[in-house]
Amino acid sequence: MKSLIPLACLALLFNPAIAQSAPTPSTKVSMETCLQAARAKLEGDVVKLELKTERGVPTYEFEIEGKERTMEFECDANTGQITEEEQEVDSPEHPAFKSKAKISLKQAQETALKAHPGKIVETEYEIESNGNPSYEFDIEKADGSEAKLEVDAVTGGIVEDDEQEIYQIGKE
Repeated sequence: MKSLIPLACLALLFNPAIAQSAPTPSTKVSMETCLQAARAKLEGDVVKLELKTERGVPTYEFEIEGKERTMEFECDANTGQITEEEQEVDSPEHPAFKSKAKISLKQAQETALKAHPGKIVETEYEIESNGNPSYEFDIEKADGSEAKLEVDAVTGGIVEDDEQEIYQIGKE
């Protein structure tokens, strides 16, 4: 089974595209502990690793491509517990997304850009742990920094908007 994780240290040292954007927070458990917790939920290839702070808590996020689905797992880097599971889908036309979505992509983009004026540089479609679909946006702000937030496709509310990416390794 391929995994991106053994390359993580070398990638951080030699790839300027993944240079750290903020000081690394202290954690109480290792990235490997969190990876084991994520892999216990889904076997597959780890294609992305992020370290971020979310509401002040250091958090590892792993994207794992399994045989039948791709999932993102967030792990509290202080406890080693999985705190969030999201299934990624290809488009808002995916049956699990479309069947519940009440907010259009355009409406969600407007909500995101009100919160963080700038340019949307990436959009992902996800199914949250509770089954609700959400739009995830990466926004390039005027000062060059990036904001990432999620808009609930059922309610139109912002699901997540308090995170700071420390580093990311792997595909976006």
